[in-house]
Amino acid sequence: MKLLPFLIFFFLCIASINAEISSRLGVNYGQLGNNLPTPHRSIQLIQSLNASRVKIYDTNPEILRSISHTNLQISIMLPNELISNVSSNQSFSDHWIRLNVLPFADSAGIRYLLVGNEVLSPFSAAAARRTWLDLVPAMRRISKTLKKLKILKIKVSTPLAIDCIQSVSPPSNGTFRPDIAEPIIRPLLQFLNRTRSYFAIDAYPYFVWSANHTNIRLDYALGNRDEKNLTYADPVSGLSYTNLLDEMLDAVVFAMRRLGFRNVRLMVAETGWPTAGDFDQIGANIYNAATYNRNLVKKFTARPAVGTPARPGAVIPVFVFALYNENQKPGPTTERNWGLLYPNGTRVYGVDLSGRNPEWDKEVLPKPGNNEPYKGKVWCVVRSDVAVNETKLGEAIAYACGQGSGTCDAIQPGRECYEPNTLVAHASYAFGSYWVQFRGAGGTCFFDGLAVQTIRDPSNGPCRYPSVTLSG
Repeated sequence: MKLLPFLIFFFLCIASINAEISSRLGVNYGQLGNNLPTPHRSIQLIQSLNASRVKIYDTNPEILRSISHTNLQISIMLPNELISNVSSNQSFSDHWIRLNVLPFADSAGIRYLLVGNEVLSPFSAAAARRTWLDLVPAMRRISKTLKKLKILKIKVSTPLAIDCIQSVSPPSNGTFRPDIAEPIIRPLLQFLNRTRSYFAIDAYPYFVWSANHTNIRLDYALGNRDEKNLTYADPVSGLSYTNLLDEMLDAVVFAMRRLGFRNVRLMVAETGWPTAGDFDQIGANIYNAATYNRNLVKKFTARPAVGTPARPGAVIPVFVFALYNENQKPGPTTERNWGLLYPNGTRVYGVDLSGRNPEWDKEVLPKPGNNEPYKGKVWCVVRSDVAVNETKLGEAIAYACGQGSGTCDAIQPGRECYEPNTLVAHASYAFGSYWVQFRGAGGTCFFDGLAVQTIRDPSNGPCRYPSVTLSG
């Protein structure tokens, strides 16, 4: 009988440790950079942030070996391009799991296996859309393989972007898009409900706010709940909201209820705030990013758990995006500036994902300079802060000039922008001309890192470089 008190004490300690670990936030570890630390060093940096979990976008064996025998839980991912292969072939699923998961199932602390990434977004290419109906069958095959191999600790899910919901406000009106609700979301929820897994959602208040900044207060988007008059009452449910993220999550909750699923758990697979952006990207700065992520930590490490208005007290696993600024991500400047860390491993701003270190709240942050929309002309030109690779620059000019109508007519011999006849001058004109024509259709001023936005007019003599006028 003397052993009984010891066993009770031991199991209480284990439960306490597990509860403490689960109350911390996780972090997304992307690898789209050519200047990032090694996986071993990256795992050390993740631990220095006091994270409980890490999510990667593949099954990188070097990362899995580096994370072995740490107390970090890890989420791994089956790439989108393999979904149809797995869906149609149980042997392929078995082989993939044996090769990529089984060797690390115990030592690496794998807890989540995500099938694809934002597969159901409406802007998916036509080829990608063909995988939509393969998604849930692939998840079933993966789950069957895990059960066959007695790998029972791993939950299978798939992260969806918030665009799977038609509207997030009011939350009580949350409804899944009609093109996916019945054919895909209903069987997905049936699978998640049966396996006690999570509905994983990528939820970014930044994008909702920046697209509606005249109607949504910045403090509400940042989660500054101490500010006055920052509550929103849902006119149907009567629930009161103090921040935009809760609205977004509860829109998912109400959408699941509409399909008859009231108890499927939520996971926030990605959320965060960018620290830098282009002139046409409002509110992307270090001050706002630090504020948002610190408020996120306070909310989701609170004990007892806070949950959301529609699910008070619910424990919701959260992964902050992202570990690093990744310089090879395409798209606007914000895409490369979500990191908690610079590629050299130093912090962009202070944050502790365990919520136990409030001293960062005293850190002096750079004042935000772009919380109001920029108004005026903006040009897209060749970057002056990087060494010019003439081959890459020539290829970029060829691409820009090969798009649209008359994109590069003005830099042909004898035309008004032919002089100065230099690669850089012609590239700046071509980049700007392309951007002006295709900005409305998603074209960006990036060109594999060769281009940048500027408010300095590069025009000279009779040549007037194309520009965009921002009105705010």
